Amino acid sequence: MSQPAKEEEREERIHTEVVVDAYGSEERALGWYTYLSDTLEFPFSARCVALRNTSPLEIGETMKVVGMASDTECLHEMLVLIPWKRLQLAVPLSQLEGIDLDEETQQAVDDWQYWVKQGYEF
Repeated sequence: MSQPAKEEEREERIHTEVVVDAYGSEERALGWYTYLSDTLEFPFSARCVALRNTSPLEIGETMKVVGMASDTECLHEMLVLIPWKRLQLAVPLSQLEGIDLDEETQQAVDDWQYWVKQGYEF
């Protein structure tokens, strides 16, 4: 996956709203968790756009995203919950693309996707 060009407006928003005053990886993870929890409007529809060894989703598969996984599960990656069989399964937000999202939810998903594609880490 090639690294996209830097987007100054997005970089500014991420650094002033998401990871502001975060001095370590746990604080950056909590900043992202809080930003996404507060901004994403659940439930929303999504499509799998990337395979992951840790996820059973297949490219093109669609699902409802019903919430964020717990903050303790999101210390290394942002995970969202989807109905799976008779349970809820936590899958990486980075492997999903939102479908017909409201503007704020789309921006938050795009911000996370951008962060991941830039190779940034907590």
